[in-house]
Amino acid sequence: MEHSRKKRHTWPFFLLLLAVTILFLWWGNQSLQTAEFDFVSSRLPDGFDGCRIVVLSDLHGAEFGDGNADLFEKVSAQQPDYIFYLGDLEDRYRGSTPGYAASVADGLTAIAPTYYVTGNHEWAIGDVPELKETLSEHGVTVLSNRFLTLERDGAEIVLAGIDDPNGYADQKTPEQLAVEIFAEYGDPFWLLLAHRNNKFVEEYSLLGADLVLSGHGHGGIIRLPFTDGLLSVDRTFFPSYTAGLYNENGSSLFVTRGLGNSGSSFRIFNRPEIAVLTLHKG
Repeated sequence: MEHSRKKRHTWPFFLLLLAVTILFLWWGNQSLQTAEFDFVSSRLPDGFDGCRIVVLSDLHGAEFGDGNADLFEKVSAQQPDYIFYLGDLEDRYRGSTPGYAASVADGLTAIAPTYYVTGNHEWAIGDVPELKETLSEHGVTVLSNRFLTLERDGAEIVLAGIDDPNGYADQKTPEQLAVEIFAEYGDPFWLLLAHRNNKFVEEYSLLGADLVLSGHGHGGIIRLPFTDGLLSVDRTFFPSYTAGLYNENGSSLFVTRGLGNSGSSFRIFNRPEIAVLTLHKG
């Protein structure tokens, strides 16, 4: 009789714990977090000192507020000079949603000039040419293995972007793109937008870019103290280069933790991130 009474008293505790856990997981995957970072370089042209860039990635078809209204409001509040979107706009497991890409493009370009490179999920879905055309028609500059110059306060820097390795087999390589940049500009300060963070050490850091910006890593999915995340997107343990700034081979890398989740995965201690990167002459 006493054992039965204890079980009855235990049930409310477990139900409360379950409810708190569900609420915490929901909040941790739906509540946007703005994170500020500073990149300092003596090579940065004076006109770009103080330039603010909002770095976004890996939406995977998610919505924050009706039509992503909450996302656009928080991005706008940062007053960015530029917005860089680093791939995986939609998710291979959910497929394309009609009007989604156009809606995101309209929302971001209304705030600041927006630049985009593909991720692996766009190519897995298989409608990349149509997606690029849609984004371009709605004001986004799509960087498909090409480069251009950005101007600010009388100064110029080079911005380059590459398609994900899942793209066409005969596409221009990152190495070829780097050769073209140096041939045209000499030794410029340049930024490279490249979706995959895990290619930085062995490939992207060797190209000569001053700063590479990537997503893909989802912050290690589960963030634990003193780690760079518990799981990679390839499901290996304790990945590296998943969030923040890193330096290798004379080049720097910035990785955003991204916004959404792929398939049925979810984040723990790793809220969706609006990253704000400020460039400093130093």
